[in-house]
Amino acid sequence: MTLLAIVVGVLLILAIYLFVRSRLKPKDKEKRRRLTVNQTGRIGDAMITDVQDGIIFYEYSVRGVLYTASQDISQLHDRIPSDPDRLIGPCGLKYTTSNPANSIIVCEDWSGLRSNPVHPPSELSPTKPQ
Repeated sequence: MTLLAIVVGVLLILAIYLFVRSRLKPKDKEKRRRLTVNQTGRIGDAMITDVQDGIIFYEYSVRGVLYTASQDISQLHDRIPSDPDRLIGPCGLKYTTSNPANSIIVCEDWSGLRSNPVHPPSELSPTKPQ
């Protein structure tokens, strides 16, 4: 009798978990994916090729296979520079080893974006004592 109660309890917990998980909004599922890749992913190098309408397009290679991917960054506007065109170029990424196509460039807790500071010409040339 107690074994039956345990099985029923486990099935009930599983049903509640699946119900709650299925009710997540797409943006919440994407956030969960980003955070999971961040926690379990391996770091690599990528090249951002374009930024359009809140989406970063990038390419990277894992074990000789070239991947072309994109990431919706509309929820991460506080992590993105005001001029997204400055993002084009090399960056870091995280990807899952079991599915290298599952990758991120930026999430809530990590960023592979490299800053490209723009210096005025006076800062680039050494100052000479007068």
